[in-house]
Amino acid sequence: MNYDIYVGGRFVQTSEEIQVKNPHTGELVATTYLAGKEELETSISKAESIKDEMANLPSYKKYEILMEIAHGIEKDKDRLAAVLAKEAAKPLKYALGEIMRASQTFLVAAEEAKRLPGEVLSIDWTPAGAGKEGYVKYFPIGLVAGIAPFNFPLNLAVHKIAPAIAAGNPIILKPSRSTPLSVLELAKIIDKTALPKGAVSILPMDRVAGNQLITDPRFSMISFTGSPSVGWKIKRDAGKKKVVLELGGNAGVIVSGSANLDLAVAKTVVGGYAYSGQVCIHVQRILVHESIFDPFAEKFIEKLNLLKVGKPEDANTDISAMIDEENAIRVEEWVNEAVADGAKILAGGKRSGSYFEPTLLTCTRLEMKVCSLEVFGPVVTLEKYNDFHEAVAYINDSEYGLQAGVFTDTLSEMNYAFQKLEVGGVIINDVPTFRVDHMPYGGIKNSGFGREGLKYAIHEMLEPRLLVKNIL
Repeated sequence: MNYDIYVGGRFVQTSEEIQVKNPHTGELVATTYLAGKEELETSISKAESIKDEMANLPSYKKYEILMEIAHGIEKDKDRLAAVLAKEAAKPLKYALGEIMRASQTFLVAAEEAKRLPGEVLSIDWTPAGAGKEGYVKYFPIGLVAGIAPFNFPLNLAVHKIAPAIAAGNPIILKPSRSTPLSVLELAKIIDKTALPKGAVSILPMDRVAGNQLITDPRFSMISFTGSPSVGWKIKRDAGKKKVVLELGGNAGVIVSGSANLDLAVAKTVVGGYAYSGQVCIHVQRILVHESIFDPFAEKFIEKLNLLKVGKPEDANTDISAMIDEENAIRVEEWVNEAVADGAKILAGGKRSGSYFEPTLLTCTRLEMKVCSLEVFGPVVTLEKYNDFHEAVAYINDSEYGLQAGVFTDTLSEMNYAFQKLEVGGVIINDVPTFRVDHMPYGGIKNSGFGREGLKYAIHEMLEPRLLVKNIL
């Protein structure tokens, strides 16, 4: 197949093709095109020309548009899931889950478009304010630049596009060049709605055009999901723009002695190896109370060995190839480095091309890369603890702080974890991989800056303005 890119409300081709290949087989899935400075300029100019129209769209109209997109995705979910599975080597069950989440994200954005914030203020708290009242209204921030990664190529793009529409902002979205097809499929759905042409552009870009997203003063905001090194550089180079960063982590899980063992095992296996661990909140570090460590490890390895390896298009596949061989080699090097430094492999540990086995390590130390950095691969470390407070301190001993999971049936442990874990979200009796799309999502430390989740992303894309007037 051939996909045109979406430039200022028009589908166009350029002189430079991109070949999108299936990471599992290496076969060509489709071709599309690389946008350069000319296509970006067209998109910016068109967005600028309809900025006022977007800002003045009534809530009911934004609701109708967003709902139409949600229904369009759901109606075509099976075909869209097949496209996503091929371009990203994402097992079909997870690809279908992402498609449905994208539909739900637009649905929630539609609801939130009817609930944009506003506030009436009592100004007369002091004598100077007597006879006056205030009103705070939130206005669209302006043109938004969205940059989305390969691992959730549709839904993480949607987490930028849907709130931008709900807030009344035009947006130019740069997808990963590895996985641009799903979001170009989304462009076809958007194009059929009554959304003003130019409100959304989808541009796989070359480096020069991509850098302009950061430096061009016509952009009012950048929403980026990706690596910390790139994200913090964007923040440094963005000047006066508003910046929201979601940068990943090395998520930890604590399994208390009071936990439901079977539940904890089932959840952590999925959280550790879904999409080969290429999830920013994938379970990377597990701490288990010493009283249940051995049965937990035994059950975990048993379930790990039941994971089915296969083609991403197969509905029964649990594990497939990573996004490319380069990343699989990196994960292999990190594992081998840990083993050379004293870690032990309890399962997996081998690579074949772009495929890396689901791997479980123990006897690790915090300074090892498999603990201290974001593996972004199918590698989990498993260690024991005997004091809950020390386990929390262990999870906190990290440059990241996105989400953490705690399995416990003890109220005091739940409360302590919520008060003391240095993360953006604490998930009780589930894994840090848990996310529903309307909850506030983001991290602290090296994990990000600002929050996503529809209401929270919409608020990031609005600017408050105060009106003070006389009432007497």
